[in-house]
Formats: sequence, structure tokens, C-alpha cells
Amino acid sequence: MAPEVRVSGPENEPMGILSLGDALRLAGEMDVDLVEIAATATPPVCRLMDYGKFKYQEQKRAAEAKAKQTVIDIKEVKFRPGTDDGDYNIKMRNIRRFLADGDKCKITLRFRGREITHQELGMDLLNRIRDELADSIIVEQFPKLEGRQMIMMIAPGRKKPTSGKPTDLTAPAESV
Repeated sequence: MAPEVRVSGPENEPMGILSLGDALRLAGEMDVDLVEIAATATPPVCRLMDYGKFKYQEQKRAAEAKAKQTVIDIKEVKFRPGTDDGDYNIKMRNIRRFLADGDKCKITLRFRGREITHQELGMDLLNRIRDELADSIIVEQFPKLEGRQMIMMIAPGRKKPTSGKPTDLTAPAESV
């Protein structure tokens, strides 16, 4: 314990260097706590504050920050090289919905048995998906073969502002 501390008041105004006893007595008179801010400084820096109120405000700030943050999930959609048009359309609808919700999509193409010999069919399917969604996605990981699976990661694209000029409906019409 240091014999002297630099004290700042409840409004963060400097009160000077006081002995530890005087600082504690002053805190008792003001009905606040003496909180050590910088222990390694010479002399140590302390502040007079209501520590319970400070902790409560910190907790409220943390809860507010947590409520404002968005959690991005990774949704996985699995395809096969022989996925037919009906199933393909349903899976594409799901991918569009996931992207609209702001989630990333992991598109997995699984090869079974001898299908692995026709990797070009899988690449064509993943390129078709990428081309259909080209206006609304960012490809984070291009198709890559990992064992018997080909994986592609996509994320929702940036929203582009409309470039059209706003029409002025209040302008008077020209008379001829």
C-alpha cells in the first residue's frame, strides 16, 4: 500500500495528492467508494465514485451492445451430382432465403461411389449455382474438393443503392 494517492473526484475533477487515510475519510464523508484506477502509477491513481452504480451502468451497456449485435450463422445445403431440377429449385429457394436473412451458406456437393470420376459434373453444378446467384452473393471460398466432397462458401452481397433518379411528382406540368 502506498502512503499517498492521487485522487480525482466523482466528476473526474483532480483533487490532488492525499494521504491514503485522508482519501478514505473523504470518501466516507461523500458517501462514495475509493476505487484504485492505476495501481502502477507513482503515486497510485484513485477515484471517488459510487462503484455499485458504475458496475450497474457497465452491465447495462454490455447488455445493450449484445442486443445490437447480429449473429451470422452458416447454413449448409447439400447437393449430389445427379440432383434433379425439382430438388435443385427447392434448395435454391432455401439458399436465397438464408442469404436474405443475412446468413452465410456452405454448399456441399457429395460424391458417392463412382461419381467421383465425374468431378466436372459437380463443378458445373456449383458454377450454375454461383451464376444464378451472382447479383446477390460474394463467393468466400471457391469450389474445392475435400475428400469426396466439393465445398463452396457464399455470403450475402452488399446492398447496392438504387441508381435511378428520383422523379419529382410535385413539378407543375408544362402547358403547350
